[in-house]
Amino acid sequence: MHIGPYLIENPLALAPMVGITDKFFRSLCRELGAGYTVSEMLAANPALRDTDTSRLRGDFAGEVSPVVIQIAGSDPEWMADTARYNADRGAHIIDINMGCPSKKVCNKLAGSALLTRPDQVSRILDAVISAVDVPVTLKIRTGPNPHERNGVLIAKMAEQAGISALAIHGRTRSDRFNGEAEYDTIRDICERISIPVFANGDIDTPQKAVEVLEFTGADGLMIGRAAQGNPWIFREIRHFLDSGKLLPPPNPLEVFEVLERQLVQLHHSYGEYRGVRVARKHIGWYLKGRPDSTETRHKLMRCDNAEDQFSLLHEYFFEQERQAGKNENTGRLAA
Repeated sequence: MHIGPYLIENPLALAPMVGITDKFFRSLCRELGAGYTVSEMLAANPALRDTDTSRLRGDFAGEVSPVVIQIAGSDPEWMADTARYNADRGAHIIDINMGCPSKKVCNKLAGSALLTRPDQVSRILDAVISAVDVPVTLKIRTGPNPHERNGVLIAKMAEQAGISALAIHGRTRSDRFNGEAEYDTIRDICERISIPVFANGDIDTPQKAVEVLEFTGADGLMIGRAAQGNPWIFREIRHFLDSGKLLPPPNPLEVFEVLERQLVQLHHSYGEYRGVRVARKHIGWYLKGRPDSTETRHKLMRCDNAEDQFSLLHEYFFEQERQAGKNENTGRLAA
């Protein structure tokens, strides 16, 4: 896949998720098999540009090329100015968000709310593309609601405007994240446009990745929620696509090592007080579905300092490793 001058040799992408896909998590997912990552969404409102939150979300110093910065808003001039600002700071690709279904974003006629206004979509695309010399990409949903799937119309409009690549989540705005993603609209779009397309939505196993690629004809896959607490999904999908074989899941100590690195970065970036609290959702995702984790999870949700977080996690994962070794030895003796 090419996006402008950039060759994306491994088109497995980490979807942008506010409050989750910070610079460190993007780097972690690249290390574990992702070939393309997109920043957290940045608001186009100039008054929000210099806040602490915006500075954290817009931090891409030292990141692997291509650096992709996602922007969101409803005003074409603000969007153009934000695109210029980030391109001048060194962003290699600007991504426009027209896929976010959150009420906070949609109430400002931004994100997926724009899908109800193709005329405004056109104005924003023209303004941003004209404002920068770097490639511009677009993320959308299949339409405003299941009775009005206008994804093909928006995709054609995007291609004509000069968008370099498109990511499509297989739900409408009104679906939010409910129900199952549908891929018929994504397939229709892939058949009708020639720019690269990432398929997005409910891709949570290597087998599902192959199924979606074959059904839609998409050029790549974008993975969001399935990577929460499981950045290994990228290497698992990549291995399965290359070999047709499934990789074993990471052992408890590997999970602990990666989680520990992520928590250190969260505590450093946000400061211990806030970092410990931001870390709780990530810990919950890493522990979800793991054996005997309920009690540890409850304790960790009440932790208010970094030392206790690390201590409880160390105790849990090393016990899981001990149990895994014990079970393996028992199995050998039985054989």
